[in-house]
Amino acid sequence: MPNSPRRSLQDGDLLAAVDLGSNSFHLVVARYTLGQLRIVDRIKETVRLAEGLDVNGGLRPDVVARALDCLARFGQKLRTVPPAQVRAIATNTVRQMRNPQSFLLPAETALGHGIEVVAGREEARLVYLGVAHGHPPGKSRRLVIDIGGGSTEFIIGDGMAPIERESLQMGCVATTKRFFGNGKLSRKRWKEAQIEMAAEFQQFATLYRQLGWKETFGSSGTIKAIGDICEALKLSKGGLITDTALAHLSDRVLAFDTLESLKLPGLSAERQPVITGGVLVLATAFEALEIRKLHVSEAAMREGVLHDMVGRGGKADPREESVAALMTRYAIDAVQAERVEATALALFDEVETDWGLESPDRQMLAWAARLHELGLAIAHSQYHVHGAYILENSDIAGFSRTEQQFLATLVRNQRRALRLTSFEGLPDRLAPAAQRCAMLLRLAVLLHRAHEAGKIPGLRLRVGSGELQLKLSKRWLDAHPLTRADLDTEREHLRDIGLRLELDGG
Repeated sequence: MPNSPRRSLQDGDLLAAVDLGSNSFHLVVARYTLGQLRIVDRIKETVRLAEGLDVNGGLRPDVVARALDCLARFGQKLRTVPPAQVRAIATNTVRQMRNPQSFLLPAETALGHGIEVVAGREEARLVYLGVAHGHPPGKSRRLVIDIGGGSTEFIIGDGMAPIERESLQMGCVATTKRFFGNGKLSRKRWKEAQIEMAAEFQQFATLYRQLGWKETFGSSGTIKAIGDICEALKLSKGGLITDTALAHLSDRVLAFDTLESLKLPGLSAERQPVITGGVLVLATAFEALEIRKLHVSEAAMREGVLHDMVGRGGKADPREESVAALMTRYAIDAVQAERVEATALALFDEVETDWGLESPDRQMLAWAARLHELGLAIAHSQYHVHGAYILENSDIAGFSRTEQQFLATLVRNQRRALRLTSFEGLPDRLAPAAQRCAMLLRLAVLLHRAHEAGKIPGLRLRVGSGELQLKLSKRWLDAHPLTRADLDTEREHLRDIGLRLELDGG
């Protein structure tokens, strides 16, 4: 599915978020009214994607079929929502797949919309955003824990902003499968599991305790289910889970010999097969982070995605802040970045219609232009490769992994030979636009290689079948022999991929 151009949100607009979790898939539809979001519909289906993930990163066919059936039903509901106002996010299980595109391609077809894969820390940011809007923060710092099917996120935040974000590979489905895969329960195995998992907390527990927090919130289905069981057992009430209640619940779970025999008041049939792993994760977190009580939140990542879309549709796009932070951190020449961006966007505007490009592509090109010299902080030699590596592998707030890969591919292909294989890692729906944006970035970088001030006079670009026609002022071109030589070299690079570059210096 192609990207659709975004516009500023208007009163009455519908927005939708799809959360492809490792245990459940969720669809939330909201209406934007007077600057606020009002939920108008929710759909949840238990898919247990993580259950079908094998040790080689493949997904069982029956689980794939279950997921696609669910997404097709979601797709029917989404027909009333403008495509530009739908965002679908895939999390831990898709991150763990050996070949995510083998699942994402049919999944996008079933849903009727593109699906973005987010990194664990970006997932954590979206979780915090959802909880913070669901429980407007006061002056106290807070900790948010989200136990999903395949991973658990831990976020310390102040107000609406996360301060620290961590994601551990332990969720209710994955942990149940990892430690109780034979279906048997025992105190010995429980203790062994806690010791093994506690080691994973050591990487951030000390820092978190030093930062401190006043309130703890838990989000998503597993923690809500634990809260319901504690309340049904009269261990706690009012959406609160205490350390004492959790210890009692752990004992109740371990009173059963098998996962199949586990029966507790307040525990639903769909949650029963995986609740043991969820209780184990939460109990270990309580101990490692010295938590005494936790408030159960109804809000979760999907609400965070909706609020993030509001930010993207206005003046609070978190990606803008992240790009600015990267420019500062890596001491990028902002004046040169501005020159390259202005030229790249001018070229984009010339060919946008003929190449079928859209406003999200324009925004990605702008960010790539600002960040194209990122790799110079490492070395001049192969700086385009260094920059691409940083963009693809860093935790960049606001960007999905898919978006980071798009940016990295543009930066990687800004100079030297075009590597068409680098576009193959992108979803099919994005690869053509990425290739075309890369060509525009290449020309902009080339034309500003001398780092001279001023616009490029007489600049025009026309595109046809297998051809680019670049027009420049003859006087300017004659005064820049190095640029002319670079354009001759660029002609050879494009010829290698079947394109012809014609230069008009009239």
